Amino acid sequence: MSAVTPTPSCARLRIIILNYRTPELTIACLHSLLQEVEALPGTQVTVVDNNSADGSVEKISAAIATEHWDWVTFLPQDRNGGYAFGNNVAIRPALAEDSPPDYILLLNPDTVVRPGALQALVDFMDKTPAAGIAGSRLEDPDGTPQCSAFRFPNVWSELDSGLRLGLVTQLLAQRIVPILPVTDVIQQVDWVAGASMMVRRQVFETAGLMDEKYFLYFEEVDFCVAANKAGWSCWYVPESRVVHYVGQSSGVTDTKRKAKRRPTYWFDSRRRFFVKNYGWGYAVLTEIAWASGFMAWRMRQMIQQKPDDDPPNMLGDFILNSVLLKGGGEI
Repeated sequence: MSAVTPTPSCARLRIIILNYRTPELTIACLHSLLQEVEALPGTQVTVVDNNSADGSVEKISAAIATEHWDWVTFLPQDRNGGYAFGNNVAIRPALAEDSPPDYILLLNPDTVVRPGALQALVDFMDKTPAAGIAGSRLEDPDGTPQCSAFRFPNVWSELDSGLRLGLVTQLLAQRIVPILPVTDVIQQVDWVAGASMMVRRQVFETAGLMDEKYFLYFEEVDFCVAANKAGWSCWYVPESRVVHYVGQSSGVTDTKRKAKRRPTYWFDSRRRFFVKNYGWGYAVLTEIAWASGFMAWRMRQMIQQKPDDDPPNMLGDFILNSVLLKGGGEI
């Protein structure tokens, strides 16, 4: 991989928003992009609907027509192939254009872009030609930062994730997945949240598209691994600020309600990620690390009478969907 010389004029940007049963959020996200589109000439937005079958197509189409958003292309799909599939639906034709965009921004529908957020990402990418991926600082509506920069998962982070013991977390501070505390300093990281992730066009050309064998979860981590292997660096750019209504696009996160049972596709994605990128043996080690840590946590939870906030049947589902019982699968 060689460094890329940025386009002298304002870089052309393509924004991709994947909707699944969140039409109101998608429309609000589009409203927040108006100022950004005007500030970045040549910017186009593609909205993909993953066969929501809930009236999303009609609502989004009506909003585009009513607001005269000629910078938005809408691509309704007849099936829901997952996050990677939906994004690739828009990425492929963008790369095939006679004059393809310099950058492609993957943006969640449950986001509202702060003024100047996309300009900050474009400016950073223009100034850092070796950077392949750049992510925004995600935050709550009141400005409270969310963790948006991460390390790649590993056997130690899996042990910590299951064990949840403060002393161990401190000892493994440089190995756990979240990079904490959240800072206002630009930094190189392993991967960034896919809720607002800008990708240089050449990354797709050298590392490939997103892996559609992931239905949901781990696909952006996997993509950042592929980009890293192709020689591209990944950066967290906190000057780019994006409000993220956590969990609204997937419908699985709600801190005010009891946790729901983890879907099978989460375990499938986790298993695929480790086997694909680290091999069968290492994947088994991560499972042993997490399961042993989790069992220790459950014992401490009962003894100390700590609240049970875990998804129902988490350990049983984890074991039933493990590499040892299900195998590595087709990679």
